[in-house]
Order: sequence, then structure tokens, then C-alpha cells
Amino acid sequence: MIEYLVKELVDEPDQVVINELPGEESTTYEVRVAPGDLGKVIGKQGRIANALRTVAKAVAMKDKKKVYVEIIA
Repeated sequence: MIEYLVKELVDEPDQVVINELPGEESTTYEVRVAPGDLGKVIGKQGRIANALRTVAKAVAMKDKKKVYVEIIA
């Protein structure tokens, strides 16, 4: 789900790579994008990044899990 949303935001969707890092209490998703697309994924004042995190957390709430999303260029 995160991958679909991020690929729709960027100019270079083939550069999007998402790594899942499972932990004992939570799962972290590392979202890697092309350096030129970093601003598009973060958005003004981080609004798009916060929206991605909110959606991911809402989906994870169904399974009662904690999810973190990190955006990396």
C-alpha cells in the first residue's frame, strides 16, 4: 500500500524501493526515492510524509501492530 502511494507521487517510480524491517514490537518501513523526488514525498512542512504515516498506522491498527515509516533519499 505504501509502495503504491509513493510511486504515484514521484516522477521516477522505478527508483522507489521499500524495505521492511520487522522488530519485536513494531515494523519499520524504509522508503527510498530518487534525490529529485524527495521533496515530493515529504511535501510542504512534511504534510505528505505525515499523511503516509497516518495511513500506514491506520492499516496497522487492524492487526494491533505499530508501524513506522522513514523516508530516505
